[in-house]
Amino acid sequence: MASKAQCVKDVPAEVFIAAYAQHLKEKLEVPPWVDIVKTAPFKELPPRDPDWYFIRAASILRRLYLSQDIGVGCFRRIYGGRTSRRGARPEKKAIASAGLIRHILIQLEKVGFVKKSDNEKGGRRLTAKGQRDMDLVAGGAKFKTYVF
Repeated sequence: MASKAQCVKDVPAEVFIAAYAQHLKEKLEVPPWVDIVKTAPFKELPPRDPDWYFIRAASILRRLYLSQDIGVGCFRRIYGGRTSRRGARPEKKAIASAGLIRHILIQLEKVGFVKKSDNEKGGRRLTAKGQRDMDLVAGGAKFKTYVF
């Protein structure tokens, strides 16, 4: 008999992010430019998934749940990738778009899930309301394997 999940750490990342992205659809406003914006300068096209904005927001919240005081610069490195189209030269590490990450964090601050950190390094941290909401969704998430 499988025990019920108590927190976000008990649920696999893919399962939690998919479930929490569906939950965030009711809470966040989608900007009008969401279908044409790229997630990073090294990308050629915008994401194909129509719910990618909510998936990225759920992923950002999960990262904040696991470690507090992460700023926009750190998220840019986390969601970065490899830049290609450099000819014969080797690929390089590239960072993600800061405006998109900042917009998602501002939206999450308006909802009350995230607040600016009080320490000298800055960054954002999860509020008690955000942590409670995430734990409730994690408790209701089903443990099944998703094929992406």
